Amino acid sequence: MADHPVDEKLPALKMATTGLQHVAAMYAGVVAPPLIVGAAIGLSATDLTFLTGACLFTAGLATFLQTLGIWKIGARLPFVNGVTFAGVAPMTAIVASTEDKSDALPIIFGAVIVAGLLGFLAAPVFCKAIRFFPPVVTGTVITLIGISLLPVAFGWAQGPNPQAPDYGSATNLGLAAVTLLIVLLLRRFTTGFVKQIAVLLGLVIGTLIAIPFGATDFAPVADAAVIGFPTPFHFGAPQFQLAAIISMCVVMVVSMTESTADMLALGEIVDRPADERTIAAGLRADTLGSAVSPLFNGFMCSAFAQNIGLVAMTKIRSRYVVAAGGGFLVLMGLCPMAASLIAVVPRPVLGGAGVVLFGSVAASGIQTLVRAALDKDNNVLIVAVSLAVGIIPITAPQFYHAFPETARIVLDSGISTGCVAAVLLNLVFNHLGRGNPDAHDVTHPMEAGEELTGAPKAPAAS
Repeated sequence: MADHPVDEKLPALKMATTGLQHVAAMYAGVVAPPLIVGAAIGLSATDLTFLTGACLFTAGLATFLQTLGIWKIGARLPFVNGVTFAGVAPMTAIVASTEDKSDALPIIFGAVIVAGLLGFLAAPVFCKAIRFFPPVVTGTVITLIGISLLPVAFGWAQGPNPQAPDYGSATNLGLAAVTLLIVLLLRRFTTGFVKQIAVLLGLVIGTLIAIPFGATDFAPVADAAVIGFPTPFHFGAPQFQLAAIISMCVVMVVSMTESTADMLALGEIVDRPADERTIAAGLRADTLGSAVSPLFNGFMCSAFAQNIGLVAMTKIRSRYVVAAGGGFLVLMGLCPMAASLIAVVPRPVLGGAGVVLFGSVAASGIQTLVRAALDKDNNVLIVAVSLAVGIIPITAPQFYHAFPETARIVLDSGISTGCVAAVLLNLVFNHLGRGNPDAHDVTHPMEAGEELTGAPKAPAAS
């Protein structure tokens, strides 16, 4: 019997180029958190480079765990793992509250280790949430993932630095538009392998076009060392402070919620629906990767939603392709010069490609919603309100400014708030109480008329 496309091993060249395409799509997301946190601490350029390389290295290790798996660890789906951006705000808050800045990273690392271990133990319980994710919920969440990522692409298109005079300039937006056009033309007028690596080719061509405009900076390559290794506990042994641990545990819950939604989304896209066992294994990979990451000076890891768009667009579903991407990440962590090659890609060029990638995720969500019986008022309300709640942090970033910082970790994530809203509304409209006239419209994974205990619903009295 032929292997499922998820388990297919492609030829070496195709594996390498498509794996590199995944790295290019998520590189900016991995390096941004260490750059922000490192700048808040006031790290030297050397230490900042070291911290960034460490995050790339640990992202590669976490990706191996997720794609290849060991024992009951790893979803064995084409997931790229990297530093979760949800942790940036609480980590910078920890930095701000630490009197001696040299202790900031050890405190962060200690908190991440504890949060990762607790999350690993909680994974078998947390995965039970899958029964609360029928198509009306998963479709809404997948759509929100794409919508939430699009502003990132728009920000990239404007340039790397919001304070720079050329931020949002016609040149930057033009480079983004040209890159988008190149990707679209390649997808429309080519076939086979070239069509599948259209995003990677778009990034390469866009970078070359950007050279005459002075938007391509080769300084990172010239300044980078050839070999480097993220020495364990380079910044000091981990320290364990209760407030920091609680803060990172909240981030872990948010991360696990988003990873569950991502796994459900990717399962639909690759035609291997994620069941409880897959989600539990995926969450174990996320949390164990997070617990191990600080040993090599990395931060909390989680699945990267932007790469789901790449899978959806290219139709390359092999987890070994993403594992190859993990190999590139490890290589970049060990070879700063290799990492700097990806850094050469101008941010506007990355933004142009991002529009296609992230828009593809939203389109996949809409495809899932088609199966959600939207001709029923209950489901229309669930989608309408959940999308509205999830879009709040995107359209009004300061909406929750008066809330405590801990609460904002959850509230400022449109994916998390929209996911929670969709699950709760689905329970209220389609499962709680008896005699619900629309209960029969609810489909997999929680069956029609099923109560929260899993018992069949008693027939209504005549």
